[in-house]
Amino acid sequence: MSTVHAVETFLAAEAGNHTARNLTITLFLVFVAVTLGITIWASRQTKTATDFYAGGRSFSGFQNGMAIGGDYMSAASFLGIAGIIALYGYDGFLYSIGFLVAWLVALLLVAELLRNSGRYTMADVLAFRMRQRPVRTAAAVSTITVSIFYLLAQMVGAGALVALLLGIRPGTTFLGMDADTAKVATIIMVGALMIIYVTVGGMKGTTYVQIVKAFLLMGGALLMTILVLAKFNFNLSALLGQAAEASGKGSAFLEPGLRYGVEVAGNSTQTFYNKVDLLSLGIALVLGTAGLPHILIRFYTVPTAKAARKSVLWAIGIIGTFYLLTLALGFGAAALVGSQAITAQDKAGNTAAPQLAEALGIDFFGGELGGAALLAIIAAVAFATILAVVAGLTLASSSSLAHDFYANVLKKGEASERQEVRVARISALVIGAVSILLSIYAQNLNVAFLVALAFAVAASGNLPAILYSLFWRRFNTSGAVWAIYGGLLSAVLLVFFSPVVSGAATSMFPDHDWQWFPLSNPGILSIPFGFLCGWIGTVISKEHDEDKYAELEVRALTGAGAH
Repeated sequence: MSTVHAVETFLAAEAGNHTARNLTITLFLVFVAVTLGITIWASRQTKTATDFYAGGRSFSGFQNGMAIGGDYMSAASFLGIAGIIALYGYDGFLYSIGFLVAWLVALLLVAELLRNSGRYTMADVLAFRMRQRPVRTAAAVSTITVSIFYLLAQMVGAGALVALLLGIRPGTTFLGMDADTAKVATIIMVGALMIIYVTVGGMKGTTYVQIVKAFLLMGGALLMTILVLAKFNFNLSALLGQAAEASGKGSAFLEPGLRYGVEVAGNSTQTFYNKVDLLSLGIALVLGTAGLPHILIRFYTVPTAKAARKSVLWAIGIIGTFYLLTLALGFGAAALVGSQAITAQDKAGNTAAPQLAEALGIDFFGGELGGAALLAIIAAVAFATILAVVAGLTLASSSSLAHDFYANVLKKGEASERQEVRVARISALVIGAVSILLSIYAQNLNVAFLVALAFAVAASGNLPAILYSLFWRRFNTSGAVWAIYGGLLSAVLLVFFSPVVSGAATSMFPDHDWQWFPLSNPGILSIPFGFLCGWIGTVISKEHDEDKYAELEVRALTGAGAH
């Protein structure tokens, strides 16, 4: 009888798993269908280049603030930060603080000035008082490089998320594919969907998807936070104590130094490098936002400078609230799921938040079916997060290729709007394909960490050129080109020769070792180097246009003549 009972129990569990998986897949497909419907609707409203690149400048401050929040609350925020807090406690919250403080830099230094000075891309501002072709070429190269780094994070997050959603674990199969192959298939599917979003919907479709997704993500995170706190009777001390105990690291889990700035006994050199790496990460997080192409182009979607300021204020409120919620999600996952279960599903911890959703659903909504339902809802929201962000990134890079490189460099400003938009759509296809290929090799990396690299590259190349262009009267074409290429190349080369790419168990290529740069984040060297290159390039050139700078200054400060 015991054997029969065991078989019956096994079959019942299997049936429950199949029901849960079917519910998860159904909700997931419904959400994808809705967002595709929005995209198709938006495509019918997209008639001109302004519609495709800037959504017809028709969005209010609140709408654009929600869309910026949707762009910014990416897979790195929801999956990566929750995961890194769940695995490393206190140190993981550094990302939340860094990403939020970065918005103050964007608000104070670039939001309004950029909106007044440009039309569609970052390069419109840089090239305003300089020679068009070299500056626009450099800006296009930088935009594509930063976007691809950021895209890697989203695609890796998508692979991990859908693997959890479909019950794909190491050693299991799905539709005849092993776990690794199924993850690769997921990344390819996400890439295909993002290409459809951009080529069909343009900025209008992307923006509406981001607004919907921001509402859903805030709602999902708030619900999970309330459930986590309710589980511990709204006692934060009990939550943190349980998280520390379940982590296996004790009180160290709630103190700095578990992941960053680690002190290595008997090795003062490595301790020094660890401390500097922490500082480097902080600098990159705080300065990176003001140089991110997909965030910068958002300021062009509003009709006035006042709306641009208002959109950033809304974004700060939305994003700030969300990052407070990630604290509860991360420690909640540590307490209720446990680091072993999290790393068994995904080594980098990217599935901590959805696993927490499943655990909360089981506790509060009636067992396995409730767990599957909440997992499906949260995973669908997270997947929408990924789709919206990759669409925004792909739009930024394809817009730069079409508007900056094709229309203004190759065609010297003589391309028609129709030709520009067609090239932008082709560019989206190519950029999507490159991102898919690179993402397959980056699956072992935490997505928040990958985004920090994108921030470092953006702050090294784009930020010096933007700030010099807006605030330095003497700045010229040579300075802009030197700043962009100098900062960009130094950041990318240092990353390539760092433990991120080779020489460590968690590297992109763990079986190879060509690393010599000891830091995981290059910002502390590459960002000052970008500013230095911009200064050197400027002073060695005699080019100087006082009148053009005065015109840019008036336009940036007043909005006169903008668009």
